[in-house]
Amino acid sequence: MPSGAAAALRDPLILSKEWADNENAWFLCMADLSHLAKPLAVITDEPFRRRAHAHGAGLVVSEMVASGELARGRAGHSLRIRHSGLPVHMVQLAGREAAHMAEGARIAVGEGADIVDINMGCPARKVTGGYAGSALMRDLDHALTLIDAVVGTVEVPVTLKMRLGWDENALNAPALASRAEQAGVKMVTVHGRTRCQFYQGRADWPAIARVRQAVSIPVVANGDVSTPQDAAEILEQSGADAVMIGRAHYGAPWLAGAIAAAVGGVSLPEPPDALADYVIAHYEDMLSLYGMESGVRQARKHLGWYLDRHAPGTDAQTRKAILTSLDPDVVAALVRRVFSGEAQALRSAA
Repeated sequence: MPSGAAAALRDPLILSKEWADNENAWFLCMADLSHLAKPLAVITDEPFRRRAHAHGAGLVVSEMVASGELARGRAGHSLRIRHSGLPVHMVQLAGREAAHMAEGARIAVGEGADIVDINMGCPARKVTGGYAGSALMRDLDHALTLIDAVVGTVEVPVTLKMRLGWDENALNAPALASRAEQAGVKMVTVHGRTRCQFYQGRADWPAIARVRQAVSIPVVANGDVSTPQDAAEILEQSGADAVMIGRAHYGAPWLAGAIAAAVGGVSLPEPPDALADYVIAHYEDMLSLYGMESGVRQARKHLGWYLDRHAPGTDAQTRKAILTSLDPDVVAALVRRVFSGEAQALRSAA
């Protein structure tokens, strides 16, 4: 990272003391939910954020929270913004109404948020159909009313997530970023695709450079980063100050920290030695946070990703039992059997 950018990122008025505490941990861990059917699905919840942070992620961000639901006090939404005890608490809000965004930001700060992030990058139809997420890039004047509402309501730094634009005919990310900076936004994150691309093709890393040239605040590059080489290349091609890693975290909460360590010259850590214990602990933490009934459902996606990534040869019957059982003891026993066997197979192959 360039020294000037590092200094800017360490400014306590802009981002987080985590960057100052860990020279190499300048990678953001923020699972991008927008490709899922339910954009509020539990991904970067408290158990996930704690793990990512423990592995060295520079800054971890809450799951996307609907400002209108939060403002109306809908059950479960306050849990999504609850302070997790980490050094810096960053909450991401989505919405289309200025009053709701302002109230959501006020509530988030009341719960201890140190940074409020505004989502204008989600491409999911359930979000853009409600004129939120990346749909806001079709009307920058309206987008600015939301930014003004949030910046005018809270005293903590406000940041912004966006895409390159709505489609190839409206690549207006530089204009949005410039106007956002003038409105008081302290950092922008850019995913290198348009909304209409969703996640097709490859992210256009050089296109992010146009945003870097348009603003003086830190720019974070995002899209298709899953290795240290990807991270180095996206920084070189975009000129960005930092990297956000999203979907590549599925089944690997340690990835951002591992990539940051590798790029910083530290050997790339392996996945946890006792992977079965790690997965079971994650599962149990989710049950503790959400309660048994909800926790079992919420944990399924994570269990599925762990299986996909580390035990792809799991037979269909066992996989189904792990993902559908309502008995935590059964799930834990099956997970231990699967991952212990996988570890033994890997050792044998070596």
